[in-house]
Amino acid sequence: MCSVMSRVKPVSRALALTLRIGGTAEGWSHSAARSRRSYPGVGSWIEPLTVTGRRYSSRMASSQGLLFRQLFESESSTYTYLLADSETREAVLIDPVLETIDRDLKLIDELGLNLTVAVNTHCHADHITSTGLMKKRLAGLKSAISKFSGASADIHFTEGDKITFGKHYLTVRNTPGHTDGCVTLVSGDQSMAFTGDTLLIRGCGRTDFQQGCPKTLYESVHQKIFTLPDHCLIYPAHDYTGRTVSTVGEERKFNPRLTKSLEEFVKIMDNLNLPKPAKIDISVPANLVCGVHEV
Repeated sequence: MCSVMSRVKPVSRALALTLRIGGTAEGWSHSAARSRRSYPGVGSWIEPLTVTGRRYSSRMASSQGLLFRQLFESESSTYTYLLADSETREAVLIDPVLETIDRDLKLIDELGLNLTVAVNTHCHADHITSTGLMKKRLAGLKSAISKFSGASADIHFTEGDKITFGKHYLTVRNTPGHTDGCVTLVSGDQSMAFTGDTLLIRGCGRTDFQQGCPKTLYESVHQKIFTLPDHCLIYPAHDYTGRTVSTVGEERKFNPRLTKSLEEFVKIMDNLNLPKPAKIDISVPANLVCGVHEV
């Protein structure tokens, strides 16, 4: 297993949510981060960014020294998440999209981060991941995905594995149902959960293609996500109505599908009658090879 996957001590709870970045850049050298990039630019420790037309969430988690950015790709309504240790500058990127690779790399460079792992929460059907191309542009970057996904990657993780970046880490929880390889990534202090397509805000991933199974998805949510603390923030891979975040407590109480019985849930999922994702025929083959197929 790669060195980024290791057991580490839990992160202590610290500051409340804030829109300011914790820590400063004084005394920290950007030379290591700059040396591994294929384009020029001096990293800097900057205030949260505002993007024209939509303000992306830059909310801090409740762990001290954690930098967090929520980014959006409009065509597939996909969220990409950037997390980094403010001291070591080691970073992890979750669910990057091919169309926004330049934006993501520019932000990583501007913030002076050392991106070590690019993670996919599952083998996506609605967009092509940028992990394969990003590896060609960032020396030393490793890709990661569930070993049950059937996709190629540098790191294949499973239940209980940890993805570390500095003193922080994400714990892998297997949450199949949308696909066999779906995972939820939970921060060390259980203040944040990145649920991929398993649990959406007031919804969930569909179960009518790839290895979808409504019973499995229902059990994944109730056993692996709804067992987290009520205050744990839910960050999904998609939202189609402009919502950016929920909580475990909210979804347990208000999710119109997952508050039903298992039998009712299965009936709902079996009768959605949704159209096939527009890009499924090109996205799945590409994502099975880390997003580099015919790119």
